[in-house]
Amino acid sequence: MTRKGLVGSNPTSSANLMEDNNVILVNEDDEQIGVSEKLAAHRLGKLHRAFSVFIFNSKGELLIQKRAVSKYHSGGLWSNTCCSHPRPNEGTIKAAHRRLKEEMGFDCDLKEVHKFIYKTEFDNGLTEHEFNHVLVGKSDATPIVNPEEAADWKWIDLRMLREDIKNNPANFTSWFKICLDDILAKSIS
Repeated sequence: MTRKGLVGSNPTSSANLMEDNNVILVNEDDEQIGVSEKLAAHRLGKLHRAFSVFIFNSKGELLIQKRAVSKYHSGGLWSNTCCSHPRPNEGTIKAAHRRLKEEMGFDCDLKEVHKFIYKTEFDNGLTEHEFNHVLVGKSDATPIVNPEEAADWKWIDLRMLREDIKNNPANFTSWFKICLDDILAKSIS
């Protein structure tokens, strides 16, 4: 069973968070080698640090979001609970807590369970090339999503999610499809 909710006004707007729009460039060992403006890194396909958050509820359902259509890539696609990039001089877990609050309007304990590198080219000329840290958490909170980040959200049964991805792969972000099975194997006991 899925639960859907309202997209509301989140007091932490991404428009207010533009003070630092840089990403951390890394090598394949996740060692920092520089800093780049976010869109420049995506135009040039530079490997940079990122994170993806997966929140499960007490029923074992996963909270997914439909990205806002206005996003610079993958707009309108379903994805994991939230994802982003740590700012320079910001730890990945701290950044994940910050973005969970900014995007979904709540916070919870998070634990890193997986890391992977992927590269995806988009039709708009951007390339996502990320060293992605995956964090999981548990919460029964009702999200109040930031409409600049997400158009919709729902709690979804994992069996139903896998079936939907199998039947409608174009409706989901590339990184979500790449890492979902690994995350479920590592985070569900």
